[in-house]
Amino acid sequence: MPTQSDIQQQITNRILEGLKAGCVPWRKTWRPDKNSGSPANAISKRNYSGINPILLDLVAMSRGYTSRYWATYQQWASLGAQVQKRPSDVEPGHWGTQIVFYKQIEKTKIENGEEKTDSFPVLRTFTVFNIDQVEGESVDHFRASTEAAPEPIQPDFAAAREAITATGADIRFGGDQAFYVRPSGEFPHHTGGDFIQMPHPGQFIAPNEFISTSFHELVHWSEVRLGWKGSYAMGELIAEIGACYAAAQLGIPGSTDLENHTAYLAGWLKALESDPKAIFKAASQASKATEFILSFSRTAEPQPIELQAV
Repeated sequence: MPTQSDIQQQITNRILEGLKAGCVPWRKTWRPDKNSGSPANAISKRNYSGINPILLDLVAMSRGYTSRYWATYQQWASLGAQVQKRPSDVEPGHWGTQIVFYKQIEKTKIENGEEKTDSFPVLRTFTVFNIDQVEGESVDHFRASTEAAPEPIQPDFAAAREAITATGADIRFGGDQAFYVRPSGEFPHHTGGDFIQMPHPGQFIAPNEFISTSFHELVHWSEVRLGWKGSYAMGELIAEIGACYAAAQLGIPGSTDLENHTAYLAGWLKALESDPKAIFKAASQASKATEFILSFSRTAEPQPIELQAV
């Protein structure tokens, strides 16, 4: 049985291979179909969180899967469907996709007569299959359409803008750069800063670029509010992943501008190669930031998905 370190290293290696090959797994190609978008479980209908959207999108991109729905072998069977037999050109153990169940465990111990509580993560892996690997009419409603829509389906940019506005963040427009200015004294008694500077929306080449950039800066804006502290390179990785997560959840095409990705790639690769836990930390924080940002515009309190395994 693989150890916690083995699991982390194996997953980090998969993501490193994708990045080195020019595949950015959190920048998913957008399809205007109700069954495409953020990876979700076919039983619970909940979006996967943390590292799992990256792992699932990496496989979907490499194999051409079009639907967002995944489930375990047993879950598909419970819906009256059958996972297809492994093709001969796929190595044993590679037909399904491994995802991770993450839970923080607390353990109390006595040291020098004092009770102390240690916290440590426990990782378990599960194997899931995309609906494109499954046969059965009973699950056809999970499939992405192969037919062209009678009319082009347009992203709901208005809803995305409303989600950005609902955060109440101080967003100022002007100039030709986007950045977040942290509060000079941090909270609660800062005397300056704590605002996002953005070019005017009309300066962006497309509406989705404005949305993606806004979410990127909002992830930085969330850092102080969520108590995150870390290196500049990791902060940029979290902001990029978080912006893609938020856009995907709202059905907005992600940014096609790879300038930031190219600029920070070397730093990301160095961080991931030196610390197998780094991508888990980045993905987890990106999920937390996404949930925090979108919580302001949700009519119902979102269900916790940090521990959603399958």
